[in-house]
Amino acid sequence: MNDTGTETLARRQPGAIKLHGPDAFAAMRKAGQLTAEALDLLAPLVKPGVTTDAIDRAVFEFAMDNKAFPATLYYHGYPRSCCTSINHVVCHGIPSDKPLKEGDIVNIDVTLIVDGWHGDASRMYAVGDIPRRAMRLLEVTYECLEKGIAAVKPGATTGHIGEAIQRHAEAERCSVVRDFCGHGLGQLFHDEPNILHYGSAGEGVVMKPGMLFTIEPMINLGRPHVKILSDGWTAVTRDRSLSAQFEHTIGVTETGVEIFTRSPKGLDFPDQPGPPLPALI
Repeated sequence: MNDTGTETLARRQPGAIKLHGPDAFAAMRKAGQLTAEALDLLAPLVKPGVTTDAIDRAVFEFAMDNKAFPATLYYHGYPRSCCTSINHVVCHGIPSDKPLKEGDIVNIDVTLIVDGWHGDASRMYAVGDIPRRAMRLLEVTYECLEKGIAAVKPGATTGHIGEAIQRHAEAERCSVVRDFCGHGLGQLFHDEPNILHYGSAGEGVVMKPGMLFTIEPMINLGRPHVKILSDGWTAVTRDRSLSAQFEHTIGVTETGVEIFTRSPKGLDFPDQPGPPLPALI
């Protein structure tokens, strides 16, 4: 789940960025891998005729079976165990009894709390055969995530992440949503720092070993502007263009980055099963 920059949890201290040690990294590996397993579990469920309610129930049951808890459930009143954002929904779509249709694309965002630590990730799923323009959007968005992650290293700034994402998205004639961003996390769901998916190298904060945060670019085929629906959660593109998002939870290491939420089955990108991708870069 994204941060809107308005997080008000009492324990969040603006400007105070926590640096974590080996024990925290071990806890984040456990939480991140369980979240990735949940997203793997959903892959065969995403097909025409399946409701997002059914997907939500699967997330809840998986969490309960593994002594975890879905962080979104009851979070600021949010009613479900995951977010399901279809087609022109940018983020925070609420699962419902409306069935998925052939040609839909859907982002499923899952955050599991494991022993008090948060693993946060989202992936895009193709519902049956999807149009070529939709698949290209998924490809560009996934490439944006990978380029953002590749920019993470000690001494660089969070602006390097945003610049890498924005440059690639706009070179592919897509746009980057500005209204939501990645965020620090760990024992808090949303913590410092905010991670913008646009900007310039040198902006933002300097990355240091021990930082934990998400990178989760939202990329639109049309313009970047969004609006929030009357439910207070669902964000959609104003021009109703398709939107996509991929998200990983990462930690800054002494030499680069560790990705906590890589798929153990190699399913980070839809319909592309293969060997697990490396967690350390």
